[in-house]
Amino acid sequence: MSHLIVFPEKTVVLPLRYYGNIAWYATMAAFGKAVIDAGAPYDKRQKAVHRCDIADTHGPVQLTVPVTRPHGIPHARWNQTGTSAHGAWWHVHRVTLESAYGRTPFFEFYIDRFLPFLTKGVTERYPTIADLDLAIDAEIRSALGIETEVTCTSGGEQADNSGYPLFAAACSRIGSSLTPYWQVRSASHGFIPGLSVLDLIFSLGPEAPLYLRSMTHSLM
Repeated sequence: MSHLIVFPEKTVVLPLRYYGNIAWYATMAAFGKAVIDAGAPYDKRQKAVHRCDIADTHGPVQLTVPVTRPHGIPHARWNQTGTSAHGAWWHVHRVTLESAYGRTPFFEFYIDRFLPFLTKGVTERYPTIADLDLAIDAEIRSALGIETEVTCTSGGEQADNSGYPLFAAACSRIGSSLTPYWQVRSASHGFIPGLSVLDLIFSLGPEAPLYLRSMTHSLM
């Protein structure tokens, strides 16, 4: 069993995320099974499905993937919501990541993993935001050594229809016990919580799973 899993017999349902934050990944890693609700109804208020936060020289900055809600579908779902090529966002995201983390010791070691999501043609390779998020998630799990068995919904058959209570409770507990780790901008901005897990990966490199383990074990 993975050293990250603390609830091997339990399943947690998670909302879809674009480069989810540390609490999202620590919650996933703590459970033996996870269901990502890719078939949840489209809701423009759920910005984290196509937006994440990192930190650059000016502090927190958002990376956003423009999305297109399908026409003619009255109750569209995230796995029917397209990724738009507007603004060549993949180039913007790549340049922003290079500016924010290019001088960290581990950026060059990990960035190649994410280039398929940061180059032209990404919207053809991943035509919906769910396609993109799930592909990114698989790469992040590989980088962090997360061995949780992950599946996803496709048609709105959310495994728990009461608003992700287990996820919310675990995320809240992890968030309250989040301890500072070294960040490249800490000298000028102090520790910034709530950033994408990319910040953890680029900042700590191979020690990131050890930090994640401390977060999962805070749930015990």
